[in-house]
Amino acid sequence: MRNWKPWFFENSKIPVILSAIAPIDIGAITIGPFVFSRGEMSDVTKNHETIHWQQYIETGIIGFVILYYSFYLYNYIKCRNGRLAYYSIPFEKEAYDNHEDMEYCMTRKRYSWIRRND
Repeated sequence: MRNWKPWFFENSKIPVILSAIAPIDIGAITIGPFVFSRGEMSDVTKNHETIHWQQYIETGIIGFVILYYSFYLYNYIKCRNGRLAYYSIPFEKEAYDNHEDMEYCMTRKRYSWIRRND
């Protein structure tokens, strides 16, 4: 499963539409096994979104969504800042910390995002 990659869809309107309600400007988003980006994706962006796909796999599609929004809500209540709440989500911390390491998905330990919940 470590070598499973999501399906990438570039030049999509989905990130543009979701940016209207999100606390950040979305360039790319992983929704289950699909990644949608508003333009062409760099290798770093593809790796970042592939890390999220691996997180989806280990938590289940529904589990990931529930945990992601629970972490966001908890962080938002704690700091009252949508952008900071987003960057404090353990899934995002893991992806941002490792998206430049193109071998990360092959070497990461399962549930690595848990160690980033501080």
